Amino acid sequence: PQKRDTRRNMEASLTARDRVGIQDFVLLDAYTSESAFLDNLRKRFHENLIYTYVGTLLVSVNPYKDLDIYSKKQMDTYMGVNFFELPPHIYALADNVFRTMLSEFNNHFILISGESGAGKTEASKKILQFYAVSCPSTKLLNNVRDRLLLSNPVLEAFGNAKTLKNDNSSRFGKYMDIQFDHRGGAVGGHILSYLLEKSRVVHQNHGERNFHIFYQLVEGGEEDLLRWLGLERNCKNYRYLVQGDCAKVSSINDKSDWKTVQKALSVIDFSESDTEHLFGIIASVLHLGNLKFEADARGYATIKNNQETHWLLGIPNQVLQQGLTHRKIEAKTEEVLSPFSVEHAVYARDALAKAIYGRTFNWLVNKINESLVNQDSSRKMVVGLLDIYGFEVFSVNSFEQFCINYCNEKLQQLFIQLTLKSEQEEYELEGIEWEPVPYFNNKIICDLVEEKFRGIISLLDEECLRPGEATDLTFLEKMEEKIGGHPHFVTHKLADKNTRKTLERGDFRLLHYAGEVTYCVVGFLDKNNDLLYRSGKEVMQHSKNAIIKHCFPSSEPDNKKRPETVVTQFKNSLVGLTEILTSKEPWYVRCIKPNESKQPAKFDDVLVRHQVKYLGLMEHLRVRRAGFAYRRKYEIFLQRYKALCPDTWPNWKGTPAEGVRCLIKHLGYKTDEYKLGRTKIFIRHPRTLFATEDAFQVCKHQLATKIENCWRGLMARKERERRAWAVKVIKKFIKGFMTRNQPACIDNSEYLAYVRQNYLTRLKENLPKSVLDMDSWLTPPPILKEVNELFMFLKNSPCYIVWMLLLLQLLLKAQTSSMFKGKKENYPLSVCRPFVDTRIALEDINLKVLQTIQHEHLKYGVPVVKYDRNGFRPRLRQLIFTQEAAYLVEETKIKQRIDFTSLKGVSVSNLSDNFLILHVTCDDIKQKGDLVLQCDFLYEALTNLSFIADKQSCVKVVQGSVRFDIQPGREGFVDFKSGQESMVYRAKNGHLMVVSVDRKSNS
Repeated sequence: PQKRDTRRNMEASLTARDRVGIQDFVLLDAYTSESAFLDNLRKRFHENLIYTYVGTLLVSVNPYKDLDIYSKKQMDTYMGVNFFELPPHIYALADNVFRTMLSEFNNHFILISGESGAGKTEASKKILQFYAVSCPSTKLLNNVRDRLLLSNPVLEAFGNAKTLKNDNSSRFGKYMDIQFDHRGGAVGGHILSYLLEKSRVVHQNHGERNFHIFYQLVEGGEEDLLRWLGLERNCKNYRYLVQGDCAKVSSINDKSDWKTVQKALSVIDFSESDTEHLFGIIASVLHLGNLKFEADARGYATIKNNQETHWLLGIPNQVLQQGLTHRKIEAKTEEVLSPFSVEHAVYARDALAKAIYGRTFNWLVNKINESLVNQDSSRKMVVGLLDIYGFEVFSVNSFEQFCINYCNEKLQQLFIQLTLKSEQEEYELEGIEWEPVPYFNNKIICDLVEEKFRGIISLLDEECLRPGEATDLTFLEKMEEKIGGHPHFVTHKLADKNTRKTLERGDFRLLHYAGEVTYCVVGFLDKNNDLLYRSGKEVMQHSKNAIIKHCFPSSEPDNKKRPETVVTQFKNSLVGLTEILTSKEPWYVRCIKPNESKQPAKFDDVLVRHQVKYLGLMEHLRVRRAGFAYRRKYEIFLQRYKALCPDTWPNWKGTPAEGVRCLIKHLGYKTDEYKLGRTKIFIRHPRTLFATEDAFQVCKHQLATKIENCWRGLMARKERERRAWAVKVIKKFIKGFMTRNQPACIDNSEYLAYVRQNYLTRLKENLPKSVLDMDSWLTPPPILKEVNELFMFLKNSPCYIVWMLLLLQLLLKAQTSSMFKGKKENYPLSVCRPFVDTRIALEDINLKVLQTIQHEHLKYGVPVVKYDRNGFRPRLRQLIFTQEAAYLVEETKIKQRIDFTSLKGVSVSNLSDNFLILHVTCDDIKQKGDLVLQCDFLYEALTNLSFIADKQSCVKVVQGSVRFDIQPGREGFVDFKSGQESMVYRAKNGHLMVVSVDRKSNS
C-alpha cells in the first residue's frame, strides 16, 4: 500500500538528535533496551516534543499543558505534506490517513489507546477537528461536520466521569466511523459504544463522581427547568451524587459545559421534546436514588418518602411503589406478588436506575447516529476512530476492570498480528526475504479468559445461570477447580507462601501481557447478571416519557428467554469490533501518562516504563526492527544524498535505482548493511544511516560555505560599484552648484536641469487661485532669468489672461497625465481634447438650485448619467462642484450633496469606459450611499475635482470589479470587461456589467 511507501523524512531531525532525541524509535540503536527507549522519550518530553513515531505508530505523551492550540493555520502546516517531512504530530498522522484513503480508495482505522488520563479523548478530538478543517466545505458537508464534532461533548457528558486518575475519564468504549465521498467530503458517520460503566450511576468510590450530565443539570440548568423537574441547585441533596464526596471539581466548569451540551443537542437535531424527555430521565434517576425504604411490621419493604415518587417519569405512585417493593412470580397459571425485604428493594431500585440510564445512553447513541446517516447511496470510504479504555489497575479491581483488561488483551493480540502482517507484506512486495520474528504472543491469556467451557467467561456465565445458591466465592472455587494449574492464574488458595501474603481470600490474580492484576470477585455475579426484575420493566411500561417507552418496549416482559450476560455481550461485541478492524488498514496512536499528579514537565520513569510495557511498544519496535531499521524510496534517498558522490552530483542521468547503487558503492556500504528492493533501499542498522547523514551534513556545510563566499564576493563588488557611482554623482552635483551662475556648460548642465525641474514641480503644486492673481506666482531661481522676464512681460501684456489660461490648461493636463497616463486605456485619446471651465452654463442650472448653492462659489458643472443603487436604472443628472461640495442635481431638486470632507475616494476602471464611482462616508442607514455615474468628460471632471477638493490622490484606477456601498451593511458591485461593442446592463449575478470596446486590439 502507498501508506507503507510513504515513509517519514527521518533526516529532518537527524542533525538535532543529540538534543531532542530521535523522532522515530525505529532508528534507536539499542532498540531492545527499555532504558534507551525511556531516555529518548524523556529527552523529547522535556523539549516539549510530545509526539514520537515507532514506524507508522504515533506515541503521544500527555503534556498537561496546551502546547498545541487548535487552529486552522497550524493544521495547514501538516496538510498535503509528505507524512514525515515535518516532526511527528497527530495532524500529520490524520492527514496521511486521509490522503492514503483518497488515493487507494479503501478504508482505514485509527486505534487510540492508553490508560485513563493519558489523553486519548483529546487525541480523538484533534483528529476530528483536523478532518473538519481539511475536508471540502459545502452547506451539507458543514452540517455533517458540525454534528460529528458536537457528538463529542454530548457523549462526554453522558459517558464520562471524574475518576481518581482522570477528571474526564471515558467510562465507555467508542468506535466512530467517519464516512467520506470520493472527493474527501465528510458525508456521514456512525458510532458504536462498548460496555458503559452503569454501576457508576448508583455507586462511586471516594474521590470520584457520577457521570458529568447529572452535575451539569443541577449546577447549570435554568431555574424554570429545575423547577419543572423538581430539582434543587445543590448536588449534596442527591444520594447518587455524593458518595465520592467530590461533587465540586476545580478543573470542571459544569455551568459552562451545560451550555455546550445544550448547543450540541440542538445542532445534532434533537427536538425540544427529545431534550425535555432526556433531562426528565436524568432528573428521575436522581429522584429514584433518593427513595428510602423501611420495614413494616412483617419486615417487608415500604417506601418511606412517597413525596419523591411523583417526579418519576409520569408513573402513578401506586404502580411505582408496587414495582419497587414486590416481585412477580409465575406459579403455573397465575402470577403471585412476592414482597421485598428492604435490602432487596434497595437492590431493585439501584438495578432500575442503572437500567434506565444504560438504555437511555444507548438511545442517545442511536439518536446521534440517525443525525449522521449518509443519504447518498454511492460508495463511501471510511476512517474509523477507536477510542477505547486503556489497561486499568486500581487498588481494588472489579468486574469492570476485568472486562476492560480483557478488551486490551484482544486488541494487543490484533495489534501484533496486523503489525507482523504489515511488515511481512512490505518485504514480500519489495522482493526481500522475510525472517520470522520472535514476539510475546498473548494468545495464551486470551484463551484463559475466553476459551469455551474452560475460560473464565464460560465459568462466570455458568455460575450466573446455574440453579442453586451461586455466589462470588463459589465462582472463585470453580475457577480454582477448572483452571487452577494455569501459569497465568493464581488465587490465595493456590499461591505459594510468599505470594499468598499479597492476596485476599476473595481475590484472583491474572498475569496479563502488561503485568499482574489482582481482581476481587465481590460483585462479579451481580454485575454480570445485571438483572432487572420483571416488575421493574413493567413499571416502566406506565411511563409517559417517549424515550422510556422506546427503551422498555411492551414486548420485552413477555420474552421468557433469559438475556445474555454482560460479559458475553461484551465478548460478542469485541468479536464484531475485531471483524470491523481487520477489514480496514490500521494506524495507531499510543497515549502515555507521564505522572499521576497531572503536572507539566514531570516524567515518572516507573509509571512510564509500565505503560510502555503494557502498550506493547517494545514488542512493536522489535517487530519493526526485525529486519531493517530504515527503508526509503530510491528517488528520495538519491535526492538527499547525491552530493556525497561525484558521479551522482549534481544530476544523475540514469534510473534512481542505478543512482543509489552507484552512491552506496562510493560510500562503501557492506553487503550485510543493506538490501535493494524493487522500489526502495533497506538499511539494516541506524548507525549506517547516521554515518551517511553526518557525511551529508559536512558536505552541506562545505557547499554552504562556498556559496556564502561567492555571494559575499558578489555583494561586495556590487557595493563597490554603487559607492563609486554615488561618489561620481555627488562630485558632479557639487561642481554644478559651484558653477551655477556661469553660462551653461558640461559641468553645470545636469544641475541646471534639476533646478528647472524642481521649480516646475513646485509651481504645479502652488498655482494661483485665479488667473487675475498676478502677484502669487512662485519667484523663479536666478538661472531661470528668462522665465522671470516672461512673467514680467506677461503682467504688462494685454494678453495676460489668455496666456494664464493656456498655462493653467497645460498644468491641468499635467495633473491628468499623472493620474491616468499608462493606467487607463483611452487616456491617449483625451490628450488632444482641451479642457473648458465648465460644461454647464449658469443659465442651464435651475434658478432654485442656483440660489441654494451659489454662496459656496460654483467651480465646475458637467452632465452625467446616474445609475440607481438598486436595479441600476439610468437617470440624467447634473454634477456640480462648488468650493465645498459636489451636488447631484435633478432639474429643480438637489438629489445628493457630498461634502468634500466626506469623499473617501473615486474609482474608475482601467478600460476605455467613462464610468466613475464616488465613495462617500456612510455611517447612518438614512444616508445615501456611493454614487455610480457615467460622464462623457471623465478626465476633465476628475481633474477639476482633484484641484477643487484638494485631493490629488483620491482617484484609484482598478481592474475587474468595484465594490460600492448601497447603504450601511449593504453592498453592490460594478464589473468591467472588454468586448466588441459598448454595453451597460444588469448581469444575472445582480452586478452592473459595463462592457467597453477594447482600444488596444482595435489600434
